[in-house]
Amino acid sequence: MSATPQKNRASRRVLAAAAGLATVGALVAAMPADAHGHGKGHGHHTPARTVDVQLLSFNDLHGNLEPPAGSAGSVTETQADGTTKAIPAGGVEYLASSLRAARKGHPYSITAAGGDMVGASPLLSGLFHDEPTIEALNKIDLDVTSVGNHEFDEGATELGRLQNGGCHPVEGCYEQDKKFEGADFPYLAANVTDEKTGKPILKPYTVWKKNGVKIGFIGVTLEGTPNIVTANGVKGLKFHDEIETVNKYAKELDRQGVKSIVALIHEGGAPASSSYNYDCDSPAAGDGISGPITDIAKGISPKVDALVTGHTHQAYVCTIPDPAGNPRLVTSASSFGKLYTDTTLTYDRRTKDIVRTAVKGSSKHPSPANPVSANHIVTRDQAKATDMTELIARWNTLAAPISNRPQGFISADINGRGSTAPEKPLGNLIADAQLEGLAPADKGGAVVAFMNPGGIRADLVYKATASEGDGVVTYGESFTVQPFTNMMNVVDLTGAQLVTALQQQVSGSNEASPKILQISKGLTYTLDMTKTGAARVVTDTIKLNGEAIDPAKSYRVAMNEFLAGGGDGFAALGAGTNKLVGASDLDLFNAYLAAHSTAAAPLAPPATDRITVVK
Repeated sequence: MSATPQKNRASRRVLAAAAGLATVGALVAAMPADAHGHGKGHGHHTPARTVDVQLLSFNDLHGNLEPPAGSAGSVTETQADGTTKAIPAGGVEYLASSLRAARKGHPYSITAAGGDMVGASPLLSGLFHDEPTIEALNKIDLDVTSVGNHEFDEGATELGRLQNGGCHPVEGCYEQDKKFEGADFPYLAANVTDEKTGKPILKPYTVWKKNGVKIGFIGVTLEGTPNIVTANGVKGLKFHDEIETVNKYAKELDRQGVKSIVALIHEGGAPASSSYNYDCDSPAAGDGISGPITDIAKGISPKVDALVTGHTHQAYVCTIPDPAGNPRLVTSASSFGKLYTDTTLTYDRRTKDIVRTAVKGSSKHPSPANPVSANHIVTRDQAKATDMTELIARWNTLAAPISNRPQGFISADINGRGSTAPEKPLGNLIADAQLEGLAPADKGGAVVAFMNPGGIRADLVYKATASEGDGVVTYGESFTVQPFTNMMNVVDLTGAQLVTALQQQVSGSNEASPKILQISKGLTYTLDMTKTGAARVVTDTIKLNGEAIDPAKSYRVAMNEFLAGGGDGFAALGAGTNKLVGASDLDLFNAYLAAHSTAAAPLAPPATDRITVVK
């Protein structure tokens, strides 16, 4: 399965040659005199030695065409006095406007993305297998993206369809006389190969060219994708080491004479502050960035000039030294189209490489520095892009009969994605819904339910998003919370396996970044975060309905198929036996909302008193 060549879009962006060959202001003024070189005879102007190339980037859009609701739709900004402020952001109507405004005056401008453009999408995109998002990205003039783990949610064949076009194999074409065209930008998957052929399933890299300027892009997703995607999604695929893959293709590009290279990596880090305008290079104790991207950045060949990253949904613009000890930019633009990164890459026509000097400019480092980069908010107080408004309206018309159906009523926001606590109110609600739906003997006889925190994609927001009225939960809103429509499983696990599963939340692959399972009512225990590894779970506090867990006893446990397959590092949950497949997680969630709420008696946010956390 290979990608079609990128469609010719030269007409869209190639400005007049004169504009294309314009000098680049102050940076060029600072060059040696001969670098400006005036042509002799005929009055022709020789191109400047350096050209400023604008790189606009974003990541983890996840099909959020409409502005995300609640806390998922804001970014944190640190004010001059040190306080923080939440600013509403995101929505493709505003993202398109922001990118189009940013490109003005930049004849050399590239727009790139760091993966997870689709998958775990709200209903407006997810209902149509993310065709609306690909269409929006085409209109936004995205030039290239890496794949992310969520691009594999529906498997490699469906990813190939998103790239190459064609109507859905089961559901067909969604609009009369309209065939889905596919992405007119390349999806790059350098480290994902077909198990049988050993070849990449999509293009590993692409080269952007204009007036002799050449910049290579290599795209990879995290090597651990199989651990966080359902087994069906990654069937027949092999995922390789990010560093080795990028270095291999950087060498190949270098041999082809492409000396300027950007890596698009769907893996990320955690900056010390959640503010988008945090100075990641501040030397203070405890500052900076941690997480997988730090080691990856340190291992990637100096041939690569900048890293656009993603996956962790964080905002950062950091410099991390490359193996040669030179500072190199590593950026990420939060998620859901709430931010974009604007980076100036200074391209040297003689060396064909990006000029990299010192660290990025800031108030602390006012000296000229390359590249220069910053994150910008996609604010909602700017004009909307009318083509995006039309696109949203068109797909909303198709989705409305399903999307607008009321499922239940809530009395206040019930936070899931927007909660930073280990135990989330919405997590408890989802786990309770799963337990109630699967407790009857003929439905599985479950006595406890587990929900993976990463599967909760939004909050349930009290304020109406359309005309449904405050407190009404529509099908579209419940779908946005649980968009995977995972089938539920009920399995036998021993008490010992249950304890091990709870320990795996905070040990092994989850030790550095714990994944705290959301648990149904009746299960209680203490989590002591002052300890390390498995010892963080205080085993003698684990009780089910007031009774200690018996290691030898068998328990019927409900969970989605992803967890039942051992996903997210929960090997113990994957060891279940006597599996019964139940309804989907979304169906159980909606059934619970209908059974437990009315307009007169809405559902209140559940208490979060199941896990006692010691910090």
